[in-house]
Amino acid sequence: MKVSITENAHRKIASKEHNIYIAEGIDQHQSTQIAPLSLLKPFSPDFNCQILKKQKTIESQLNQLIGQPFYTDDGFMLYQGDAMDFLPKIDSAQVEFDLTVTSPPYNIGKEYELPMSVEEYIKWCSQWMYQIHRITKLNGAFWLNVGYLEVPNQGLCVPIPYLLWDKSPFYLLQEVVWQYGAGVSTKHRLSPRNEKWLFYIKNSEEYTFNLDDIRDPNVKYPNQKKNGKYRCNPLGKNPSDVWEFPKVTTGTKRSSKERTGHPSQFPLGIVERVIRASSNQLELVLDPFAGSCSTGIASVGLGRIFVGFEIRQDYCEMAVNRFQEFKRQRDYHSQVESE
Repeated sequence: MKVSITENAHRKIASKEHNIYIAEGIDQHQSTQIAPLSLLKPFSPDFNCQILKKQKTIESQLNQLIGQPFYTDDGFMLYQGDAMDFLPKIDSAQVEFDLTVTSPPYNIGKEYELPMSVEEYIKWCSQWMYQIHRITKLNGAFWLNVGYLEVPNQGLCVPIPYLLWDKSPFYLLQEVVWQYGAGVSTKHRLSPRNEKWLFYIKNSEEYTFNLDDIRDPNVKYPNQKKNGKYRCNPLGKNPSDVWEFPKVTTGTKRSSKERTGHPSQFPLGIVERVIRASSNQLELVLDPFAGSCSTGIASVGLGRIFVGFEIRQDYCEMAVNRFQEFKRQRDYHSQVESE
């Protein structure tokens, strides 16, 4: 939809002809919703019973290992504590997960981080990645979202995947580039507008990958043929290894509705695609650095069982409030659909 975008009378645009935002009235900012509609669809009563039954079983196992959850409801289990304490205890009891999706601290001075040297950071990451490998099912996967950090005297914006990709027993299947519009503005280097997801699997010969569940229906030539056969799957194209999802933004008239007070929140849309691709309904999804629980909300919205660890109480409280708001939105959506 075109909108009216005009110049400021006191600040002229350098070239209207080469600025599509002015010339064509295009506002490409996409403000994300509290949750995509695809995560708000209700499940059948029978399926909800299956979720609760499996949740109770897993919760009973975990409670014996790591104590009572901070919060639990409808396939969502959040534990307050340090992942480095929890993961070895789970490993000792042989509880296994189908998928882990997480974004750990980047060691760049955020409020939730303890300062480490680059060497200490790599060692710390290697330790918990190794533990995740041990509690991942044989056909399971691990998706890791990481950005950049400074390596003193060597590089300012060093992609963390360069430092971590081989620091665990996982098999790196590929790197996915997450491209977004909003980000840090710079004057002495190019403005960063992407982060990476590392797609790991435990067994290179057999792993869950549901391509049909994540196909992109936006195909430019859907009826194109080669040798008399359609070239494109009727469900859409493979979304490739470059994903464009709007970042969770702040600011007047630009703030994403899903935005919480967490300083490093990734959007539900991107984690939804990850969970669809690498897990199935009723399977276990883990986030050892849960933060605002984007992984948890997407997991529950897709009929998976979520287990999250978060060391800070204020983030746990934030995540619970967010999950409860998500449930209210889903209930409302269900009522509207039934009318």
